[in-house]
Amino acid sequence: MTTTASRTTVDLGAPLTGEHLLRAAAPLEVLAGPAVATRLQEGRDHLRSVLADDDRPVYGAKTGFGALVGFAGRASEADQCDNTLAHLGAGQGPDLPPDVVRAALLVRTWSLAQGLSGVSAHVVDGLSAMFASRFVPAVPRFGSVGASGDLIPLAYAAQALRGRGFAYLDGARLPAAEALASAGLTPLSLDGRDALALVNGTSVTTAALSLALSSVRASHRAVQDLTCLLTDVLGADPGFLDPRLIAAYGHGGARVVADHMRVLLDGTRPSGDRPLQEPYSIRCSPQLLGACEDALRYVDGVVAADLSGVSDNPLFFPGDDLVAHGGNFFGQPAAFAGDLLAMVTTSLGNLAERQLDLLVDPARNTGLPPMLAAGPGQQHGLQGVQLATTAFVAEMRRCAVPASTQSLPTNLHNQDVVPFGTQAALRAYDLAELLRLLCGSLALGLRQAVHVGGRRPTAPRCAELLDALVAAIEPVDPDRPLDEDVRVAGEVVTSWDRQVR
Repeated sequence: MTTTASRTTVDLGAPLTGEHLLRAAAPLEVLAGPAVATRLQEGRDHLRSVLADDDRPVYGAKTGFGALVGFAGRASEADQCDNTLAHLGAGQGPDLPPDVVRAALLVRTWSLAQGLSGVSAHVVDGLSAMFASRFVPAVPRFGSVGASGDLIPLAYAAQALRGRGFAYLDGARLPAAEALASAGLTPLSLDGRDALALVNGTSVTTAALSLALSSVRASHRAVQDLTCLLTDVLGADPGFLDPRLIAAYGHGGARVVADHMRVLLDGTRPSGDRPLQEPYSIRCSPQLLGACEDALRYVDGVVAADLSGVSDNPLFFPGDDLVAHGGNFFGQPAAFAGDLLAMVTTSLGNLAERQLDLLVDPARNTGLPPMLAAGPGQQHGLQGVQLATTAFVAEMRRCAVPASTQSLPTNLHNQDVVPFGTQAALRAYDLAELLRLLCGSLALGLRQAVHVGGRRPTAPRCAELLDALVAAIEPVDPDRPLDEDVRVAGEVVTSWDRQVR
């Protein structure tokens, strides 16, 4: 990937990464070089040779779909395309966020560009052209079970690319044909195989999971940083991070987290006013955050595998004259990873909420005023913010029920087990935003704590983080609405560590 001041370039002949997906919401230059063109042509030629053989079945090109595979498909390739997409127009609910849709189509484009799907080269070219614009198909959230791919949401995306349905252009929701014309794009022409290849992969699941992981990774580092700032502002002893203690624990994630936290707390001087043993929200933070690190590394691996894999059915292998019918559209790894990410996110959110609760409580915050109010009674400080964090955590706990265990048979028992990876990934995406708000709430509390009598951090790196918060946010004095301040603080702390490294 190369990045200029104006645009990122994605080479479809190179590996796809989560960083590419983070940048997909903005215009991209997507390149399909000679090697990609050769792969696509070989795959297309193989498809044509197989379709010409009356004795060789090809799912979705010669047949009906799903449970109706035993019946012949439509004779016309154009009709087969229309039939593929029309019957999947059953989605409901609000539109997916534009960044998820664009990232999903980048995942789909990369998968198709590997040449194993038998698609026309102009499909990849058309998708690549779309990324140079701000065109975003309007895709309803509900309808995918994450098996046979994200059929329904991707069908809406494919229809919009054909000029049917609706799309967004520069944030305005328009008829798709109008949006395409305004963006200078040509509607995609598809045959039956092209249409099925566009929808028969878990690209929405992969995209949402990857975006959620990137956000949670940033918040995970922010909670580490904020825990250090809390330790320093309260004057707590950082002995709970002693490397000999952590090494004896035996878990790699805890060592990684504690190493990072010791760097931030280097130079801190305990006040001597705190108890011998801090509450678990401080004392056990490297163990909790370390377990999150270990779990996040598992999710890292699933996302990397999904981004480097081809999700479709069937796949075409020209060198072996093979049409392989199977289940590479089955999003079980992402379902497990999304559920695990939701648990990690909820645990991190709970930790941040408990740390804010400690900070606003005069019985435990070394004498700071209740709710960090600059004049309790006349002012109320963080009281509203703390109420909101309680609601955030309750919502996160409610949503942390695993999706991957909810399998329901459907499609006349053709899909008799389904992973629900789409639900797991989109739920993780939603929870990641709540976690960012919890990070912002805790960060706002720490900024306010120093204003109402908390000590300035004695560790230089902690002081730098506080100064970044002070530069972005005024003290709560007098009271004011704090919703925007929470969002600003969340942005500061989730980007700060990346900026200073």
